[in-house]
Amino acid sequence: MAVDRSHRRRAVRHTPGSTGPAGARHARAAGRRVIEVLRAGPLTTVQDLGRPGFAHLGVPRAGALDAPALRLANRLVGNPAGAAGLEVTAGGCSLRLPSAGTVALTGACAPFLVAGRPAGFGLPVPVPAGGVVTVGRAVHGVRSYLAVGGGIEVEPVLGSRSTDTLSGLGPPPLRDGDALPLGPAAEPSTVDFVPWRPPPTALALRIALGPRADWFTDEAVAALLGTVYTVSPVSNRVGARLTGVALTRAVVEELPSEGIVLGAVQVPASGQPLIFLADHPTTGGYPVIGVIEDVTPLAQAVPGTTVTFHGPQR
Repeated sequence: MAVDRSHRRRAVRHTPGSTGPAGARHARAAGRRVIEVLRAGPLTTVQDLGRPGFAHLGVPRAGALDAPALRLANRLVGNPAGAAGLEVTAGGCSLRLPSAGTVALTGACAPFLVAGRPAGFGLPVPVPAGGVVTVGRAVHGVRSYLAVGGGIEVEPVLGSRSTDTLSGLGPPPLRDGDALPLGPAAEPSTVDFVPWRPPPTALALRIALGPRADWFTDEAVAALLGTVYTVSPVSNRVGARLTGVALTRAVVEELPSEGIVLGAVQVPASGQPLIFLADHPTTGGYPVIGVIEDVTPLAQAVPGTTVTFHGPQR
């Protein structure tokens, strides 16, 4: 699974309430709780439910790719459903809570240690003051969600605390040594057990054809709806790249840039479909053959997961 490391080349100015040392000092001076980043891992980002409604400004919605997993983690620690947590991609991370708190891990199943001891997945877990929370490499799925009681209260941008890896809006991806301010903790859930199933190795996605399905041959549309594709390792938060039968265009002229929505299936010059996810661009110049009804299952689709499309024929 590809990880976008372009953020490591960007100079980011940290403001009070941000993830940097200045933000941490400001939070501590104000008597606020923080969580410290010991090991950020390959890609750990702050995510809430995103910033929808700004596509006309060229701003993607961003937000957690697996929104149900984030909502569940928040519910377990007593946060509002839309509170910001951490989306931990594939390789894990390690953090410390200077003051006591509660955490919960959902989404992709991964080894989970709290204060050096194995902790329950999908459960509220108390953390002693100074306790270290470690999320290991994902075993099933791609993205784990770590919620902390009180939520992560970095400075919101356009009403959201989400990191947008495409535009750079929101807090930068976490780095070793960062600290994130936390809100006041609430009472955690008293649940004893949360059912969990490993993500499937085969996805059946419902697709509505258009707006540019007529730019493709009948054979290409039939191939899209009748053959199996696989998720490519170069997928990321911007889009899930697929490999399989190349889709042949009936119209070969250039297409002026037009709006792109979440779940749009764009077909670049290679003919291999690309499904746009939360950090997708808001415009694009390659034709969109269809739009996926629900992209949530792709959040946990490891490379090699098979994908089939189901929808009405032309």
